[in-house]
Amino acid sequence: MAKKSLRPKEEEAAIDMTPMLDVVFIMLIFFIVTAAFVKEAGVTVTKPKAETLSKRDKANVFVGITANSEIYILKKQVAKEDVRNTIEGFVLENPESTIVIQADVLAKTGVVLDVMDAARAAGVEKISVAAEE
Repeated sequence: MAKKSLRPKEEEAAIDMTPMLDVVFIMLIFFIVTAAFVKEAGVTVTKPKAETLSKRDKANVFVGITANSEIYILKKQVAKEDVRNTIEGFVLENPESTIVIQADVLAKTGVVLDVMDAARAAGVEKISVAAEE
């Protein structure tokens, strides 16, 4: 008869990675859902110069107005009549939306004011006009 060992079998030590992967995955989803995405105008303009500037933090919607007074939001040209509806969509996504108007030096002032009026009518409280020092 063979002798049996009285010592128990040694088990290999292993770390279960599943709970850590679950936590990392949940954190990734949280950061993606809560991230505030910036909506760029998608057009390059020559901004007017200003001696007194104040930086606006946390701007998330940019509206570009070219020298020909064309309006761009999210790299797409938008008709003046559709600016309010487009901005209302952003306000529904984020009620604390801040708009920065990037108007070219040669853009007509009336178009800039029309965009500002449309933004206010859409419910945006914080509207800024971009300038360079």
